[in-house]
Amino acid sequence: MAIALARRVGGSIINADASQLYADLAIVTARPGPDDLAAVPHHLYGVLAGDDVCSAARWAAMASDAIATVRAAGRHPIIVGGTGLYLAALIHGLAPVPAIDEAVRASVRTLDTAAARAALEREDPAAAARLMPADRQRTLRALEVVRSTGRTLADWQQQRAGGLGEAAVQGLVADRPRAELNARAAARLEAMLAQGALAEVAALLARRLPADAPVMKALAVPQLAAHLAGRCDLAAAMAAALAATRHYQKRQQTWARNQLAGWVRPDLA
Repeated sequence: MAIALARRVGGSIINADASQLYADLAIVTARPGPDDLAAVPHHLYGVLAGDDVCSAARWAAMASDAIATVRAAGRHPIIVGGTGLYLAALIHGLAPVPAIDEAVRASVRTLDTAAARAALEREDPAAAARLMPADRQRTLRALEVVRSTGRTLADWQQQRAGGLGEAAVQGLVADRPRAELNARAAARLEAMLAQGALAEVAALLARRLPADAPVMKALAVPQLAAHLAGRCDLAAAMAAALAATRHYQKRQQTWARNQLAGWVRPDLA
């Protein structure tokens, strides 16, 4: 859809998918292939090494530079991807949260998901009510912010600044019925395997990156890594990857309904 739109309006595509930033995972993340890249200009795909970490602030700065480059070339920037924190940072700006005390961060990171959730319910009940119980990453973030700064993340987010603003954005949500998404996810995983996903994950594992590196947590990587380590057969790994993908799809749809309620939902039939 983005390529068709770019061809129609003279646009260039800018990546807003956190996993597609990484050079290591062209197949597993379904990064645009050679034909796609040749069709219209693309930016921020495969630009980071696996051991690099990209925050929402860093991506927003990279995307702002790419937008300026696209506009300087007389083209229209088309931002494509579903990493919500990235889109929020670009559109609404960034909250001026101070650097987190490393001792606080280390202490928070030792908590398991249940303990972190219980602590957040005590220390920032509003954040706990907002977050899914299994959303470990956001739970830890909210907890470390309130412990390090004495203020909740929501308090800081009210001071966002520097974004493009809603008025500058024409938003489109490429949504489909849940049953169709599930079928497409299963077909995508089979195609990914046929294209060499196992070899791609094996090469990534050979780099011996930290287990908490973002690239190591991309959808299907933990499951295929478990198979390569001999902890499960391929069928079990694929089933687990499909379950994780379906869970992520559900989260994305919920997020889009809540955060992108005013965006256009084109007919994709």
